[in-house]
Amino acid sequence: MEKQNENMRDRLLARLPQPENLAAYRKETEVLLAKHKKALFWEKAPSVAFSLVALGFFIAAFSPWGQKLGARQVQFFDFDACLFFVVSLIIDLRYNIYRNRVELLKEVKQIQLQILELHASLNKTDENQP
Repeated sequence: MEKQNENMRDRLLARLPQPENLAAYRKETEVLLAKHKKALFWEKAPSVAFSLVALGFFIAAFSPWGQKLGARQVQFFDFDACLFFVVSLIIDLRYNIYRNRVELLKEVKQIQLQILELHASLNKTDENQP
């Protein structure tokens, strides 16, 4: 059983990135996470825009201006508002999935960096021992 754990440990460690410079890898990770953070903002923007358009259709249908419209036009505004709201919810769902993936990536990168730092410190202590 101990042999199997050792084998699994070696396979997991083999998958870790082996950067020559830990500080450069840390900087690359920060740049990657910053890129995803910026992308998250632009992923959320369409959802907000569609929600505002849906709100505008609802307000227009029930405003004094909307009272001058016929029943067909009010139904059209209501249908469009519902359609935009549903599209907004779908886009918001995509945003939440992407945000959770970025959070998971951030945690994985933190663990990778900690493991690499531990490896580096172990290598230093091994080199210092006669």
